Amino acid sequence: MPHYHTAFVTGADKPQWRTLFNGYADFYGVPMDDTIADTVWSWLLDPNHVLEGLVVRDEGGAVVGLAHVRACPRPLGGCEMGFLDDMFVAPEARGTGAADALFEALRNLAAERGWPSVRWITQHFNERGRAFYDRYTNGPSDFIMYQWKQPNP
Repeated sequence: MPHYHTAFVTGADKPQWRTLFNGYADFYGVPMDDTIADTVWSWLLDPNHVLEGLVVRDEGGAVVGLAHVRACPRPLGGCEMGFLDDMFVAPEARGTGAADALFEALRNLAAERGWPSVRWITQHFNERGRAFYDRYTNGPSDFIMYQWKQPNP
């Protein structure tokens, strides 16, 4: 099994991150352009922004996966928890341990920051991702997500 190294993104990661971010957007059928990607990238490099980016590198140093994570208040617990906004592994690296390396880094980050839990959402059709997530959890939670779209200002 290949060995992977996971770390926070650095400025040098942008080209490889962008390729993966485009793949993530394509998977969900979301149009991607430079304005959106550059905004997200600026957030990831801004130490004052809540969104942080992890990347996983293969033995040759190539970035083969990404995870965007942030602290999220949990009012009923009086604490912060982690929220995994995005996770994507290059198709050629799936099933090789790259996603596990990202989850191990996420587990370590949660422990460092005292997050009692990490939450995320995924689409019902993401069967491969859901099977992976089931390995780390007891399956989906009993919450139902709603989205209230607002008209453009």
